[in-house]
Amino acid sequence: QVQLVESGGGLVQAGGSLRLSCAASGSIFSADPMGWYRQAPGKQRELVATITSGRTTNYADSVKGRFTISRDNRKNTVYLQMNSLKPEDTAVYYCNADVSTLGVRSTRRVYWGQGTQVTVSS
Repeated sequence: QVQLVESGGGLVQAGGSLRLSCAASGSIFSADPMGWYRQAPGKQRELVATITSGRTTNYADSVKGRFTISRDNRKNTVYLQMNSLKPEDTAVYYCNADVSTLGVRSTRRVYWGQGTQVTVSS
């Protein structure tokens, strides 16, 4: 069984910083790519950033220059460093990973974390 567990959300003032972490655990052969999405109240879930095992990154235009995604391949962990936060960054942030499992009955599917709340006050 594969699980993604996020941590690091919270309340911060505009201009502040937060760092999110997401650890994937279970019978994992590979988790590639990994990424972060967010969903604000009344809005659809949207891409924030993704990163491959080769560390190729992709960012939403709204976070470029402010957010940095990184990963530790040995730990199957992805991070999101968020700087210069704005009130419009307020959302539930979800970790996402395209996971291939170990074993003769290997499977491949996308997993999601449970979400962590990020609130930016003005």
